[in-house]
Amino acid sequence: MFEVLEGGIQTTVQDYPGRVGYLDLGTYPAGPMDHFAFRVANLLVGNAQGAAALEVTAGGLKARFQDRRAVAITGADMQPTLNGKPVPLWESVGVGPDDMLELKIVRGAGFRAYVAVSGAFDVPEYMGSRATFTVGGFGGFEGRGLKKGDRVLLNRAGAPDRMIGRRLRTNARPQYGSQWEIEAMRGPQADPDYMTAEDMEFFFSHAWKVDRNSNRMGVRLESHKWQWARTSGGVAGGHPSNILDDGYAVWTVNVCGDQPIILVADGPSLGGFICNATLIYASTWKVGQLVPGRDTIRFKEVTIDQATQLAGSVDETIAESSIERG
Repeated sequence: MFEVLEGGIQTTVQDYPGRVGYLDLGTYPAGPMDHFAFRVANLLVGNAQGAAALEVTAGGLKARFQDRRAVAITGADMQPTLNGKPVPLWESVGVGPDDMLELKIVRGAGFRAYVAVSGAFDVPEYMGSRATFTVGGFGGFEGRGLKKGDRVLLNRAGAPDRMIGRRLRTNARPQYGSQWEIEAMRGPQADPDYMTAEDMEFFFSHAWKVDRNSNRMGVRLESHKWQWARTSGGVAGGHPSNILDDGYAVWTVNVCGDQPIILVADGPSLGGFICNATLIYASTWKVGQLVPGRDTIRFKEVTIDQATQLAGSVDETIAESSIERG
């Protein structure tokens, strides 16, 4: 049992890759905003990489354990403590009955931390996943963020002591900062039909500031006056960013009038605005660590071959070969 003493700003149960296969029903996959840190946390405590674990946004989680477990915290530094003593990130530690874990407000770079517990969180599957879809209010723990008084079941953990003291090699840990480079491919609606070549050159060279109004549905970027390759959206609407309602790719960049918005874990599945670029699998985790109102990003254009190579590199890193004993 995992007893929640304080839920924090937003703490949700997620799994990976989330609720896939339901875009035609209007449901984005949900799952972790940063799949790298999420999967590593599970790996450290001996769970399957996709097992149900916690995503802690900005901080503030406080909880108590009722039995012996291995626990790992990855991602942003929220100054985690166990019974008041500091807990290392990217490393598994042991907890016992009545031990209290606390994650304070995030300090420094990054925005989300992940808490995995040996055995994993025991919440019901909904449409094939245990991920919390915050917009729809289903999945995870009662379809919502955790709050004071919640008691979340944990699956039985076999020999948790064997999983204590494992850590991700230092050279495999991601580097967080306030200026990010995020790999993406252009399209599906880019130049020359929708935007100009100059628009796309600006998109891939400008340092975009992350808007403070960002969440698990969309990460908004600063507005920009585009040139556009056409004068209107025709039958779809008067603005050149308008198109007839179309399906949105997951982790695509939606251009709504002047404002680009990265559609993320809980995004909308379709709409009537162009998408001029789409993030690649290997880069999406970075979006989960963007600090709203502070961080900036530059999009780096890559080819399909480069995207495939980078995807393989990420998966090779999230493996037992990257784990060492403390």
